[in-house]
Amino acid sequence: MILVSSKYAVGRFLSYLLAAGSLGAIRRSKVKNERNGYYVRVFQNLGVFFSRPRALLPLVFMLQCVWVSAAFSSATPWVETDYSRVRLISAQETLGEQGSLMMGLEFKLEEGWKTYWRTPGDAGYPVSLGLEGSDNLSESEFFWPVPHRFTLFGLETFGYSESVIFPFEVKAADPERDLLLKGQVSYLLCKEICIPFDAEISIGIPAGDAFPSLETSLIDAAVGLVPGKGAEAGLAVDQVFLQGSKNSLELRAVVSSTKEGFVAPDLVVEGPPEFSFSKPEVVVGDDGTTAVLTLAVAVDPQSETVVEGKQLRLLLMDGARGLEVENIARFDPAAVADTSFYEFSVILAVALLGGFILNLMPCVLPVLSLKMLSVVKHGGREGSALRRSFLMTSAGIVSSFLLLASLAIGVKALGVSVGWGIQFQQPLFLIIMAVVVTLFAANLFGWFEVLAPSALNDRAVAASGSPSLRGDFFTGVFATLLATPCSAPFLGTAVGFALARGSFEILVIFTFLGLGMAIPYLLVALKPGFATLLPRPGAWMVRLKVFLGLLLLGTGGWLLAVLQVQIGTLAALLVAGLLLAGLCVMAFQSQRLLRRGMVMTVLGVMALVVPMGFAEVPKAEIKDDLWQNFDVKSIPQIVADGRIVFVDVTADWCLTCQVNKKLVLEREEIRDFLATEQVVPMLADWTLPSEEITAYLKSYGRYGIPFNIVYGPGAPDGIVLSELLTMEETLEAFKKASARQE
Repeated sequence: MILVSSKYAVGRFLSYLLAAGSLGAIRRSKVKNERNGYYVRVFQNLGVFFSRPRALLPLVFMLQCVWVSAAFSSATPWVETDYSRVRLISAQETLGEQGSLMMGLEFKLEEGWKTYWRTPGDAGYPVSLGLEGSDNLSESEFFWPVPHRFTLFGLETFGYSESVIFPFEVKAADPERDLLLKGQVSYLLCKEICIPFDAEISIGIPAGDAFPSLETSLIDAAVGLVPGKGAEAGLAVDQVFLQGSKNSLELRAVVSSTKEGFVAPDLVVEGPPEFSFSKPEVVVGDDGTTAVLTLAVAVDPQSETVVEGKQLRLLLMDGARGLEVENIARFDPAAVADTSFYEFSVILAVALLGGFILNLMPCVLPVLSLKMLSVVKHGGREGSALRRSFLMTSAGIVSSFLLLASLAIGVKALGVSVGWGIQFQQPLFLIIMAVVVTLFAANLFGWFEVLAPSALNDRAVAASGSPSLRGDFFTGVFATLLATPCSAPFLGTAVGFALARGSFEILVIFTFLGLGMAIPYLLVALKPGFATLLPRPGAWMVRLKVFLGLLLLGTGGWLLAVLQVQIGTLAALLVAGLLLAGLCVMAFQSQRLLRRGMVMTVLGVMALVVPMGFAEVPKAEIKDDLWQNFDVKSIPQIVADGRIVFVDVTADWCLTCQVNKKLVLEREEIRDFLATEQVVPMLADWTLPSEEITAYLKSYGRYGIPFNIVYGPGAPDGIVLSELLTMEETLEAFKKASARQE
């Protein structure tokens, strides 16, 4: 018996040669048919062929190739109807080691007939593929190429004409076994009439090393037409917002094209069944790369619900190009109307108050300690020196807020989502901050001091009356950095307003936030006599410095705990070990400061580089069984069932979130309520970057956390709670949400 190569394509290729040869012989026979005795000679030759055993070997080989090709073909025969043909095709001849491969459900339609997309529109039903009869199939995922819009007698439908390939991915339960796909295709064909069809299909894919099929290019092309699955389409949805009133509601989308100009942009919106969205009115910009699409929103008259706050799925199309995004329907005040001078003045007042309250938040404990030191060290100094010192600290705070504003403007210009405190989601930033607070602590313990040369010191003192104005400035900078993980009351409102506006608004509002945080320092600068209320310098200052150094070490421990969530326990322990070694080095004061500084520098660099080689892939886990994973899509249905949803957007790096947790959310009364069957508590953990959570916060005009909201029959759009939770406010929100609207 002749052995066939494990590369089934060899057999298939030879079978094609055999078929081609046969066709050639038939054509030649037609030419020679007029010659007498031609068929006699053919049969004589066949007799000679079969009379010789050796001559049988090539025939056996070719027959075996044909058998292999038929048994393990990468394309099924067409299942034909009067108006269509359908078949399965595979991108691989064999399964491969991973046991997963891309398949295609291919349709050929007669002229004028069409079939339907996953959301057919005003009529029709979508193509479906059931694989219940398959063997060795673990899972499958079906994908939808960009559809076409069909308009007939005022009805809008979405689907495909002429030909289409629906890609789908399958995975075998056991990659070492053959995979059999068997099931039924159900689809609707429409022209002047609509006819439903069902087709039984099956295909076998043998186990073996992965080898591409002749249909690979067809499936690759189909995958390229799937929004989000294929190649980058060069499309972007820049803005989506509601406008108008209930009776004349519209959804407006501002879109752009980066690769080429728009040809015929279109937008399909999928949402709750109570709402329908018209064909968009399209206005293309002069350069052809931007467009505004406006869709009328219709609401089922039997429904009392509103579209605001609902999850929408948008498909932006331009010919064969497509982009799919999800969005929560929200009114955008910035897009609907310009902000009046009075409204902007109110926001500035809110920003000033929010920045001031930031000084009192628990996440600013290290800032308070630094503030205490900056006051104590000026004991006994004259008022002018004290004033300059506190003005420099204020300048450090305001400058830091201006730097944050500039970064926000730059990041927004790149099209990236921005938020308050999101730098704490970056491991490198956390390590740098841990190194800095460790050095601050060592300095407070008296293990080192950085002194400028005496000549420079004398010149600086003579010029300014202060030996450490630079240190005062960076005290303000450092205070601001450690303050950013928290969203104080009023701060979230101001930041949300700023980041939803343009560059000018961002700069002005962040300046007022910085001025608000600097108010305590500015008060001392205005009235230096405030500092004289503190005790005079003495031995107590040494003990206070040690205490504050321990507080900073506690801050470093907190930073490492957040780091552990992001890069794993082993990598975080390596950072902690290197920082501890640095503290030990700095404690040996018998060694010269330069030598200790060099060792500390090496250890600091190692802390930045070495742990990354041991970092683990972060996994978001909920440690409390009371809470469920955040799922924004399920909220409307849960509320429709008469239940309450409580969403807590939190992060390990947000100290205000931890305070809310200890003072309110972990109280027995709240936990008992959340544990009832009528309540679904959802935890949205933002410790690690999450586009879904960022978009969710942005839909409510928020860019920082904590963020808590309660949904229910009495509040389908949600009741947003204050940044700093109270028992009374939380319980009142639960009560309002549970009462059905009349």
